[in-house]
Amino acid sequence: MSSKSAGSRLPEKWFRRGLWLIALIFASFLIGLGSKIIGDLPMTVESRTLENYMDDIGARPLREEKDRLAAGNGKLDDEIGQVALELDKQRAQTAAEQQSLDNWLATRSATEQSEQNPEVLARTRKIDGLKAKEQKLEQQHNTLRRRLLDNEQQAARNEGRLNELEERAQKTKDSDDRRTELTVFLYRLVLTLPLLLAAGWLFAKKRRSRWWPFVWGFIYFALFAFFVELVPYLPSYGGYVRYAVGIFATVLIGRYAITAMSRYLERKRTEEAQPAPERSRRLDYDLAQQRIAKSICPGCDRTLDFQHPEMDFCPHCGIDIFDRCKQCETRKSVFNRYCFHCGAPAAGADADQDKC
Repeated sequence: MSSKSAGSRLPEKWFRRGLWLIALIFASFLIGLGSKIIGDLPMTVESRTLENYMDDIGARPLREEKDRLAAGNGKLDDEIGQVALELDKQRAQTAAEQQSLDNWLATRSATEQSEQNPEVLARTRKIDGLKAKEQKLEQQHNTLRRRLLDNEQQAARNEGRLNELEERAQKTKDSDDRRTELTVFLYRLVLTLPLLLAAGWLFAKKRRSRWWPFVWGFIYFALFAFFVELVPYLPSYGGYVRYAVGIFATVLIGRYAITAMSRYLERKRTEEAQPAPERSRRLDYDLAQQRIAKSICPGCDRTLDFQHPEMDFCPHCGIDIFDRCKQCETRKSVFNRYCFHCGAPAAGADADQDKC
């Protein structure tokens, strides 16, 4: 970017806006390419799940046993449900038959020896058979429940061993994850740090060059890579790394700002020590017009009241602000090349045009 940071010509303003747009578009394409490269970095490191670590220490047989026991428990639950249903039906049938016998006996004649009656004996044997079936179903039901209880106890022991292996595997995985995180971060740093160094050099040396749109586009890209692609992925380690990087970056930026301010103040003191007419001639035309439009002294950057009718010099640095036209005596700005009243050229106007 040239020292004419804000030209007064309308085409120049639009050209500069177009060049800033080019800088942003250039930065966006660089950011897209960089994000693609950064996004593929984790693929360079093997990714392993917790199950992989557990398999390394013998968890696979335990998981297979767990699946087998779960399947067995499900099958036993189904069998127990079926046997319980049959048992309920059998109990209902036995109770109904017993009730039928009791009702039939109640209607018999008191003089008849019912216990010797063949029908009584037949019905009694039938009830005995039903009770035998009921007892068999109860035994089967109890056997299945014992097997289910044994399976559940074995599954609980198996789950306990799996939990122990999972804890061991998690510690190993956490250690490997931290190592992987540090590796990926170092890859990011290797890619990002040269970009930052190059952006710093371009900012210091080339930001006012002819090719400034590409320079600023690259600077934006480097800043995005640092703040978006690097900083969020700083390893934690209890926050020490993040705080250390934050302190370093703050000191670096603060040192640059303090140095820049010192250079600026020194330059202004040197300029103010020079004769006012010489300082006026050395000021850039467009920069002076820009500062005047903001009610700022072109020489010392202090605020002035340019509407004051009698102010011809800056009360802070003594630089000429207004003079009178040599031809029509109209009061005008020292930094205008021509008189706005009569159009006469100001002193040194041709030389100023040559400088543009």
